[in-house]
Amino acid sequence: MEEEKMSMRMEAFEFVWSKIESTIKDVLREINTSVFSEIQSWVHQSFDMIRSLGTPDFPQATRSFPIITDANSKKLFTGLVLTKNMEFVDDLLTFEELGKHLKAQGCHVANLSSLDFTAKNGIGGCLRSLLRQFLMSTLDAADISILASWYGEQNYNNPVVVIVDDIERCCGSVLSDFILMLSEWVVKIPVILIMGVATTLDAPRNILPSNALQRLCPFDFTLGIPAERMDAVVEAVLVKPCSGFSIGHKVAVFMRNYFVSQDGTLTSFIRALKIACTQHFYMEPLSFILRDLVLEEDNWEFEIEQYGLSPEVTLKHAFNLPSYQRVKMTKVTSESLAHALSELKRLQNQWRAVVLCLYETGKGEKVRLLDLFCEANDLESYNRREFDACTKLEKDSVSSPSSRQGPGLIKGGVICEAVRLVRDLSTRQLGKLLKIWENLTVGIMEINGKVKELQSLLKAEDGKSSKKDLIVTPKRHASRIQLNIEDSKSLGDKAAKLLECMVRL
Repeated sequence: MEEEKMSMRMEAFEFVWSKIESTIKDVLREINTSVFSEIQSWVHQSFDMIRSLGTPDFPQATRSFPIITDANSKKLFTGLVLTKNMEFVDDLLTFEELGKHLKAQGCHVANLSSLDFTAKNGIGGCLRSLLRQFLMSTLDAADISILASWYGEQNYNNPVVVIVDDIERCCGSVLSDFILMLSEWVVKIPVILIMGVATTLDAPRNILPSNALQRLCPFDFTLGIPAERMDAVVEAVLVKPCSGFSIGHKVAVFMRNYFVSQDGTLTSFIRALKIACTQHFYMEPLSFILRDLVLEEDNWEFEIEQYGLSPEVTLKHAFNLPSYQRVKMTKVTSESLAHALSELKRLQNQWRAVVLCLYETGKGEKVRLLDLFCEANDLESYNRREFDACTKLEKDSVSSPSSRQGPGLIKGGVICEAVRLVRDLSTRQLGKLLKIWENLTVGIMEINGKVKELQSLLKAEDGKSSKKDLIVTPKRHASRIQLNIEDSKSLGDKAAKLLECMVRL
């Protein structure tokens, strides 16, 4: 019986983790889409320029030596992709996706790693890897003329792209020989080289000799910084309802610190998240419920007996979990547990909306979502705070003036910083932010209604200002500006008060 329960939990883990993993891949693919599109466009432009030099006829293309051309015809179009990652494991995922993207656009693509550029294997190691990927077969001979014959015989009219994920880990002399060789054959094999650099776009100058550098025709591309990618992953996996799995404050802080200590490597963060997920399903007896809860969504009904569990023991355990402490239940039954789960989902949706409102508020000032997630997840801190009249949104919460100091917020914290930023927004900026809040809080009437109320006040103030501006005289211009600033501050205070109220819901 115990083995059966563990098997159910492991099945649930596989289901949940597969959803998390696929979500992360989708997020990273979406982040890189714009850069990948730029690279794709550049690849095809480079290919057209190579072809403008002339296309060899079949006998020329299949000869086992390069075509003799001038120096300009030996230029190798090279894309330098700055990844800003200190650990190459993140780059591997990025360049793997880039390769797939270019293949989908008709390019022939080979992905090489620093392991292909070692002094031990020499240039033969790179060539064998290229031949294996392009010809789909293993050859003992390391001869680039084989690749030229393959391209010419098949009459491929598409670019050949070679991706090297991290040149700073390559043996410089081998990479140099590789570049010189490709440049000699570029007319027969229209190769476009893409090289990843982790630290600086000047990296090739630190690695390659001048004769290799002279053959390159470089173009620079930059991927999003690791912190931006992390924010996108945190939003999709931890804040939004991706899989039903969530983490508490202590685990979140540990993972954030681990991310920082590992120089911001997303791969390390994902690995830590998987460990936390595994631990949860291994230790928590009721974790297998999560699979059905995600699958059934709002139509889910909890039937303890179908899992072969004791109703008394299961219910007692469930209602001792921290997640259910906010949900007040008078009776401990299957029906009350199902109701508690429904209420928990409602509270989670409300919490997500507030976190995203805070994030949108501080995004322009580099407020990181991972820091915000950790602070918003600190239940002990919330319980220690003394709630004032703003523990719920009163009818006059927007129309009443607010104090400059937000009681109950952590001084110096990310949430406090977001509240401060709202107060300093111009009327125009505030209008844009309120529109974002309105969209984020759809379905949460208690918040959405107050956001719309504040939007109405903002429109009314704009209307008054417009009418007064029509009749203003030059002498009153300075005082008019001062009044506009005061109006803006007043609206900013009301927006800050609303944000404080959201946090305390």
